[in-house]
Amino acid sequence: MQRGADFLGSEVAILGGAMSWVSERNLVAAISNAGGFGVIACGAMTVDLLDREITATRALTDRPFGVNLITMHPDLMALIEVCGRHGVGHVVLAGGLPPKGSLEAIKATGAKVICFAPALSLAKKLIRSGVDALVIEGMEAGGHIGPVSTSVLAQEMLPEIAAELPVFVAGGIGRGEAIAGYLEMGAAGVQLGTKFVCATESIAHPNFKKAFLRASARDAVASVQIDPRLPVIPVRALKNAGGELFTAKQREVALSLDEGGVAMAEAQLQIEHYWAGALRRAVIDGDVEHGSVMAGQSVGMVKREEPTAAIIAELMDEAAAALERRAG
Repeated sequence: MQRGADFLGSEVAILGGAMSWVSERNLVAAISNAGGFGVIACGAMTVDLLDREITATRALTDRPFGVNLITMHPDLMALIEVCGRHGVGHVVLAGGLPPKGSLEAIKATGAKVICFAPALSLAKKLIRSGVDALVIEGMEAGGHIGPVSTSVLAQEMLPEIAAELPVFVAGGIGRGEAIAGYLEMGAAGVQLGTKFVCATESIAHPNFKKAFLRASARDAVASVQIDPRLPVIPVRALKNAGGELFTAKQREVALSLDEGGVAMAEAQLQIEHYWAGALRRAVIDGDVEHGSVMAGQSVGMVKREEPTAAIIAELMDEAAAALERRAG
């Protein structure tokens, strides 16, 4: 894990998963202050909003933190420029292959680039393109997910790429024993999102936190794609009426495609904006029935609301004890 910590500039190589509306200044600063590495979820933020969020986070911590940018954001290059102006040391690109010129723009600011690699072939392509680190995230994760489990991705990819650059494993991690296992396989660290939602410093609505505390792993289900012409990346969230609303939204967007009302790129953006709005309803307004309660399958291991520092300390104690047991 020291390799990952050195890369991030943190005490321990635990990345905070970027969760829209949840991973804002308070939780991000708390993770970094506790020795981990907080990451601001830019999501659908405007350039001005991200500018203010970075400034506000800096006021709460003097430790390193990163910013997660969505590759399909229409103002991606301007957002990169804001990160550069603030001297953000690590930019995480999510949501697909980096658009032309984006990697170069980030590196020109002096920042390190972290990308998601849901398959070995994509990981190798990203390494060739010059990314500095990778996150391999399995389908147990909350939010947008791929089709393969974390354990399979780790077995397939770590032996092939871990020697070339730091690789962080994500998806379904809820205990330190799992962290120890992935470190033994060659990971430089891990990324956790669901585990931090019920942190004391998290601004998530009490209703949102209560939904997490009541849920089991099987309550966190993946959304269904309605129209094959509209490739929707599945989203994992707790079962509720909001899932049915998303199905209706897909039908509405597919009809617009049929009628020529929207182009494919715009259709996909509409889906993204739907999730941003539905997530806000749940996280900020507390409407956990009609909003989107994005959660990973590790939600069943979230047992109580507690300080971020306690969460990280417990994970590290569990990981250390597991490695000591294995060492005999």
